[in-house]
Amino acid sequence: MSGSLRRIWLCADDYGIAPGVNAAIRDLVARGRLNATSAMVLAPSLDRAAVEALAALNADAPRVSIGLHFTLTGLFAPLSANYSPLDGGHFLSIGQTLLRALARRLDAEALAREAEAQFLRFIALFGRPPDFIDGHQHVHLLPQVRDAVIEAALRHAPGAWLRQCAAAGGLSLSDPKGLLIDVLSRRFRRQAAAAGIAVNSAFSGTYTYLPEADFAALFPSFIKNLPEGAVVMCHPGTVDDELRRLDPLTDLREREYAFLAGDDFPYDLAQAGLVLAR
Repeated sequence: MSGSLRRIWLCADDYGIAPGVNAAIRDLVARGRLNATSAMVLAPSLDRAAVEALAALNADAPRVSIGLHFTLTGLFAPLSANYSPLDGGHFLSIGQTLLRALARRLDAEALAREAEAQFLRFIALFGRPPDFIDGHQHVHLLPQVRDAVIEAALRHAPGAWLRQCAAAGGLSLSDPKGLLIDVLSRRFRRQAAAAGIAVNSAFSGTYTYLPEADFAALFPSFIKNLPEGAVVMCHPGTVDDELRRLDPLTDLREREYAFLAGDDFPYDLAQAGLVLAR
């Protein structure tokens, strides 16, 4: 019975990173296969046309929640002036950023300015605050970074929820990324609660992103025993030159896209007793 189905968020990260990713995400939203996506407001491919095409999907009825994909790593340039540290005009890698954050060696004032700039850019592009906030490579969970994100959310998106990344069930040692963000989410949840900001109930969708990874085979494990309000992360897309320039995650995006557009996805969702929230 539909009344017994648990509602979850299936969120496509990285809207704006490249035209092929943008088009794939919009296609899946139109098919009813996604109900959330988070936008990279400093990515060159999040232009006016990409924003309007995504927003148009909600014109007749709400189909997709649109969040801010806070970005602080990789081959992207900051929106704020005098941000540091940088590497050749771009943010540091996630590894360098993680080490500095754990040692509390990031510039708190620079983080606050960049968070402010990205929230304001989202509002300028979409004409409203984000529905939720998450982070590219989960950077929003890091010490110091989470302080800046929570403060900016309170000022500019008081009705938004924040994505925490604690797993619903047990984690395997074969998923070190999942283990790390699970640990980081403990403090993140406490800070969000103290600020009066809602978070999702649980999180899944991490895997190793090795070339041989089989997203279709992994997906049933991602959604097993998920509670109401959980978030499943995904990265569908098609590969183009802009994606190759900016991100190492390429061909696996096409496998995710093919699975989510295919017949096995709705079957797996139904078998798990889940439905996409609206």
